[in-house]
Amino acid sequence: MGKIPKSPEEIFDPFVSEYKSAFGDDLVSVILYGSAARGEYIYKKSDINFLILLSESGIRNLQQAVPLIKKWQKRMVSTPLLLTKQYIQTSLDTFPIEFLTMKQHYQVLYGEDVFVDIKIDSRDLRLQSEREVRGKLLHLRENYLNTYGEAKAIQNLLKVSLPTFVSIFSGLLHLKDQPIPSVKKDVLKMTADVFSLDFSVFDKINKLNQNQIKFSKDELNQLVGQYIEQIRKLTYIVDEM
Repeated sequence: MGKIPKSPEEIFDPFVSEYKSAFGDDLVSVILYGSAARGEYIYKKSDINFLILLSESGIRNLQQAVPLIKKWQKRMVSTPLLLTKQYIQTSLDTFPIEFLTMKQHYQVLYGEDVFVDIKIDSRDLRLQSEREVRGKLLHLRENYLNTYGEAKAIQNLLKVSLPTFVSIFSGLLHLKDQPIPSVKKDVLKMTADVFSLDFSVFDKINKLNQNQIKFSKDELNQLVGQYIEQIRKLTYIVDEM
């Protein structure tokens, strides 16, 4: 059971089967999202993300999923999002970026397609985008200072922060009526082009996270400074949208 899948498809049937056994008729949908849904799954590196949609009665019985969580984490499955249809429908104005990101790239493995009729309000999306960009900029500055300029700590900061910005960038591209690419690098490139940012900064961070390039301690400190400057520039752009 602990074998890490070389491709996400290897675990689809047993994963769905176990959640059907656990929740029965309370299981509404099992939906794949994230890197595996975008075709960017990397063996032994990428987590596999699922949305488990339950009925209102099913969501009150989360203990039924407890035995499955640790078991499937051994196979690179993140703790699933367990939600209801009502929660999604009433949260679109609060989390438009998150649901837009899921809607762009997902795969229904079982049950109802809850994303097919979802519509994201542009006003809600712009407001969250500005709030997220400004908040993440503050966190980026603070977390950089807490690295004490050490190379390993900076690399960890860059690794953790970039995926979050990719989601925000996807929302901003949607606001500009641009098609959202499925590949992370293409999202970064299109965002840089549309908002006049320096793509080379994001490209270096992406390559660093994929172990395609290495930097010295001084170069990492310089890179994170450039990164912060590009996000700072973006806050002004989003404010004017």
